[in-house]
Amino acid sequence: MSDHVISIIGLVLIFTVATVFSVHMGALAIVVTFVVGTAFVHESADDIFAGFPGDLFVVLVGVTFLFAIAKNNGTVNWLVHGSMRVVRGRIALIPWIMFLVTAVLTAVGAVVPAAVALVAPIGLGFAKRYRINPLLMGLLIINGASAGGFSPISVFGSITNGVISRNNLPGNPALLFLCSFLFNVVLSLFVFFLFGGRALLGRRETVAGPGTASAKPRDPDSTGVEGLGVVGGGGRTGAAPSGFPTSSAAVAPTSGGGLAVAVADESVEEPPLTLDRARALTLLGLLSLVGGSLFFDLNVGLMALSVTVVLSLVSPESAKGAVDECAWSTVLLVCGIVTFVSLMERIGTISYLGEGVASVRTPLLGALLICLIGAVVSAFASTTGILGALIPLSVPFLLGGQVGTVGLIVALAISASVVDSSPFSTSGALVVANSPEERRDTVFRGLMVWGLAMAVVVPVVTWGLFVVPGWA
Repeated sequence: MSDHVISIIGLVLIFTVATVFSVHMGALAIVVTFVVGTAFVHESADDIFAGFPGDLFVVLVGVTFLFAIAKNNGTVNWLVHGSMRVVRGRIALIPWIMFLVTAVLTAVGAVVPAAVALVAPIGLGFAKRYRINPLLMGLLIINGASAGGFSPISVFGSITNGVISRNNLPGNPALLFLCSFLFNVVLSLFVFFLFGGRALLGRRETVAGPGTASAKPRDPDSTGVEGLGVVGGGGRTGAAPSGFPTSSAAVAPTSGGGLAVAVADESVEEPPLTLDRARALTLLGLLSLVGGSLFFDLNVGLMALSVTVVLSLVSPESAKGAVDECAWSTVLLVCGIVTFVSLMERIGTISYLGEGVASVRTPLLGALLICLIGAVVSAFASTTGILGALIPLSVPFLLGGQVGTVGLIVALAISASVVDSSPFSTSGALVVANSPEERRDTVFRGLMVWGLAMAVVVPVVTWGLFVVPGWA
């Protein structure tokens, strides 16, 4: 049995065992990497550790640590209230604002994980405050990053167009960007209505000033009592999110099985959130993070840790307990999986799969298989690396003239980038890490199902839209 087949079996075992038994998938992945690496591939411990994604580890820890401090000192709440005034209380616009902000960041040059690292903590803070499904918010942020990711000056766009140029293939950078952007907009519309966006359309929140709520958020499924979360006929009760007015209520059953609620409105306002020294320094740190990643190509994780150290020195009270809020379980999970995929890349399993596809004699079928491989592998590995590896493997089809160059490049680019929503990719992991702690498991499972579904569905859809018609 070849090393390639053994590594593929190992990957299947990781997911199967972790699903059936109560074992941490990340820890299991590292153990399987150790077993396969030493027993079958004859790698040393140094070789195995070389595949550990230290950069991803630092990004996850640094960003979640920084935003834990920002939450502690009230910076996140200050931003929430300020943003709500910008959208004039329209809850349904918040996810789309996050989509556009992330798209702009990647379009002007931010790498996709960096843009998601900057926007996800704020967006998911909004989601918690305004009772927006974190899956909806997280997916729109990731899709926004993918939407802007193929602009001619973006990282993905530069890599893709560079590979095309080096292989003397005809390309169309503007069309690649436009197709990617529109595809992600349509996909986000589907996500919006699938994960509760319809319920947000009628909701508004009026914010009178920073830290002062003048109207209560409305639960679209409620009996009409705002902010209490009491569902007629269902018996679900819950308190309004912190920072909103509260009410006292007497609840009695009705003959129809619902709940009659008598409300005595007792609005309680929070003290105004001013831009004090700690919050101003935190905002300055966040702006430095954006500027450093966009204009100086500095590592987001290292910069985030640098900002947290400075904030801890100048405002020690903000850092109390913040390190405990880092999503350590998620960090181990993602880093473990990526460590095993790195082993597969080192021993040539990824190239082995690509070369096998290249030998297919039916060009259209080969193009579909390349898109499928790109999507599946990119869900667990670097999208950048996949684009650089698989586009050259498609050259035999493209030079034969039986498959349109632009169509296949567009299909492959979209297929490999949309699956960044997988929780095993950096973007998906950041969404999980910044979700409310009590919902992280739900968000992880939701992103895993969604990411794997995208890995199967999107290649077929893009193949049908862009490759079959023969886009030249």
